[in-house]
Amino acid sequence: MNFQDILVVEDEPKIAQLLLDYLEREGFRVTVLNDGVHAVEMIREREPGFVILDLMLPGKDGLTICREVRQFSTLPIMMLTAKVDEIDRLIGLELGADDYVCKPFSPREVVARVRTIQRRLRQQQTVATAETGLSYRGVTLDPQKYECSVQGQRIELTPVEFKLLHGMVSQPGRVFSRDQLMDIAYTDDRVVSDRTIDTHVKNLRRKLSQSGDEVGQVHSIYGVGYKFE
Repeated sequence: MNFQDILVVEDEPKIAQLLLDYLEREGFRVTVLNDGVHAVEMIREREPGFVILDLMLPGKDGLTICREVRQFSTLPIMMLTAKVDEIDRLIGLELGADDYVCKPFSPREVVARVRTIQRRLRQQQTVATAETGLSYRGVTLDPQKYECSVQGQRIELTPVEFKLLHGMVSQPGRVFSRDQLMDIAYTDDRVVSDRTIDTHVKNLRRKLSQSGDEVGQVHSIYGVGYKFE
């Protein structure tokens, strides 16, 4: 599952395009499906990191899709609907939807909610790996103690540097945008600039580079962000 891949299942072209534009502007990779017939099959095959799912769809409705997906996946699902009846809301959430947005909605709010849910999932994943830690390309991280060792030698990292490195090492080779790294480093929703992230990454790369050429490093991807390999 890649958090950056989002599947939008929405049969209203204007709404689908609006979501596509706003989500891609935020760095997500978006696929749009205009009916519910093939939604479950596509989710099973592509394993997106997030699904935005309309309630009323031709071919197969959103509640049925949500029910079927929950039989094999826990990926986050946001339901969209024009219905405001409380029963519909409860049914949707009881079937395993992570959020529920009523039309008309603000696309900025949808993006913000997507990021909030993803931030919570990343925190849960961090907790899940806390007991065993991470080790890759000579770098070993202990989330319980916030300790980092490189080729057996401990190096001192700030809490923010540790979080950034832990996030990238947990998915080696994956390119993280600056916004994604902000979400990883700052869980209290504070606002920081791109330059702040760049400064932390610069210091992190300097500390890692002092440990030898055989160690994994943080690489810059021009115009996109950073990855660890």
